[in-house]
Amino acid sequence: MSTEKVMNLDGRNVSFQPGETVLEVARREETFVPTLCWDERLDPYGSCRLCVVEVEGRRIPASSCTLEAEEGMVVRTDSEKLRRMQTTLVEMVLSENPGDECPRCRDIGTCEVHELAEQFDVGRERFLGDISNASKEDSNPFLLRDYDRCISCYRCVRICAEVEGDYAITMTGRGWNKGIATAFGGPLMGSECTLCGQCIYTCPTGALADKKMVGQGSIPGKVEETRSICPYCGTGCSINLHARDGKMIGVTPALDGPVNEGALCVKGQFGFDFVNSDDRLTMPLVRKDGQLTPVSWDEALDYTAQRFKSIRAEHGPKAFYAIASGRAPGEGAYMLQKFTRAVMNSNQVDNCSRA
Repeated sequence: MSTEKVMNLDGRNVSFQPGETVLEVARREETFVPTLCWDERLDPYGSCRLCVVEVEGRRIPASSCTLEAEEGMVVRTDSEKLRRMQTTLVEMVLSENPGDECPRCRDIGTCEVHELAEQFDVGRERFLGDISNASKEDSNPFLLRDYDRCISCYRCVRICAEVEGDYAITMTGRGWNKGIATAFGGPLMGSECTLCGQCIYTCPTGALADKKMVGQGSIPGKVEETRSICPYCGTGCSINLHARDGKMIGVTPALDGPVNEGALCVKGQFGFDFVNSDDRLTMPLVRKDGQLTPVSWDEALDYTAQRFKSIRAEHGPKAFYAIASGRAPGEGAYMLQKFTRAVMNSNQVDNCSRA
């Protein structure tokens, strides 16, 4: 028996499951409803009020992210009244943001706040709010924090608690003095933070940014995004690789990754420097007279085959031990174990991805 119910959304009858919010129904129906404090991985919070909708029978608009859909409910998401409210809210958010260029927009592409500003065609001229002039926190090797751009959506705090379960950061202060801090105001590196990067990529502004990705503005060209798999361990986390002009500038987690669902560890999130390293090998090396010397692939393969034969003949198959790189593709790891067992007659094969 179907549990689906029906509501009216902008003049159309749409079905929903009990427990779904109006915002979830609207997103599924590809109906635009602006948000800033909402993240599909988090519990509804309703602080930004941008997602307000009109509900027939209710005197004032309601936040759609906290409003459960009901049978027969009539909802309107786009009206002149709602547009005026949302435009004013976006202007007020911008009024307390610095007027200089957002580093995330400049170096990566855009952020949610400035996407909405463009969509609503507004700036910070109408409401000139005060700037907190909070000093930028630059001591962390991976995270750049600029709390002048914080809009108090608390998505960073909530994702750290609700998704990661680390509770490394919390909300502090009230009113003008509100902010984000660790317990007792200590350094982030001394907290429960695992440097997963979740706070960076849920942040809708430039308040939190990947230090390795910002500051790349000198590299020309458009940022290109490519879906891939993290090269480190056998978990198989889905990632997005960001490159500009052929140079990799950063990694972001894939929210729809079937394994990681938008989560990464510190290695998968920040440990990609090896890609652009000048020390990467570009050709085979063979040690001659104690020095590693570049050689052709034919010479390297002939030398390796000869050494494998002589080692097995002199010391037996148990002298051969193979370790597959965690950065090698699965096919490469399979061929290595096949070679170890079938050719070298050794069962001593391992992989750093094995858990």
